[in-house]
Amino acid sequence: MKRMIIVVAAALALSAPGTTPAMDHGAMNMDHGTGMMAHGTVIHEEVVDNIKAIFSVTDIKESMQGMELPKGMKETHHLMVAFTDVKTGKVLATGEVKAKLLAPDKAEQVKDLMGMEGHFGADFDLSKKGSYGVMVRFKVGDQKVRTVKFWHVVK
Repeated sequence: MKRMIIVVAAALALSAPGTTPAMDHGAMNMDHGTGMMAHGTVIHEEVVDNIKAIFSVTDIKESMQGMELPKGMKETHHLMVAFTDVKTGKVLATGEVKAKLLAPDKAEQVKDLMGMEGHFGADFDLSKKGSYGVMVRFKVGDQKVRTVKFWHVVK
């Protein structure tokens, strides 16, 4: 299972043209109509204690068109979050990030988000239509524990 996640994460990271490790998102035009880091759709932005968190989601099937998905893969979407220090504009690409998603049927998914090229990410099953509760705890920058909670609607 870990290997499958790593393979999918690597494929997503390599499929994004123009991405480089520890990209300076502060200097990048974050046109929310086109999404974050050349793929995905921005679904939430929030500043917590001078750390800006930008969340985006990518449909795995759409991003891997023409490639065969691993057999038995249940995850349908890649959740990404990029952190920036509001005061300095510096991208915070190291730390610990854990996400818990509560599906419309109340099923829970809890995962550690892996650091990848200037953001953190993991794959989740968002196959059911409806509202997903997204709760993320993170330690980046000064290593203070911060929390972001929001709802994401899948249509």
